[in-house]
Amino acid sequence: MISGNIYESSELALLPEPLRRAVNFLKENDLAHHEPGRFELDGENMILQVLDVTTKPREELRPECHRRYIDVQFLAAGGPERIGWYPDLGSGVVDEDLLDTPRDIRFYKNDPAQREGILEMQVGSYAMFFPWDVHIPAIQAGQPADLRKIVIKVALDTCL
Repeated sequence: MISGNIYESSELALLPEPLRRAVNFLKENDLAHHEPGRFELDGENMILQVLDVTTKPREELRPECHRRYIDVQFLAAGGPERIGWYPDLGSGVVDEDLLDTPRDIRFYKNDPAQREGILEMQVGSYAMFFPWDVHIPAIQAGQPADLRKIVIKVALDTCL
């Protein structure tokens, strides 16, 4: 997992080119006012999802991971938002497996024994979740909050 802010992105030089392009796209486009939906930026290699969501209590959300894509999650408007995350060590109990579908997602059952870290997201914050990162987006920080959430899905094989 890598996190940062689009306005302070000095670490970009260390990232593979497709991830740099994703962060630069976030910097160069006003996604807070973009229409919601799914849009191909580079065919299936880079997909933009513009989502309007409301944060929820942590216990109402399921941990998730992906295998073919890296998630670059960005808070464009609203918030605040918390995102939980922990390494996928293969010990999670699968709740729903859709990895072999176009959704490329696996949900796990909540496990209080996991040592879950929390990211505090503000407008401008981004977090990159790799296939080995289990993550729980849209956790409320205090009261529920409306978010304009952007997810750029970057194909893992373009970064190798």
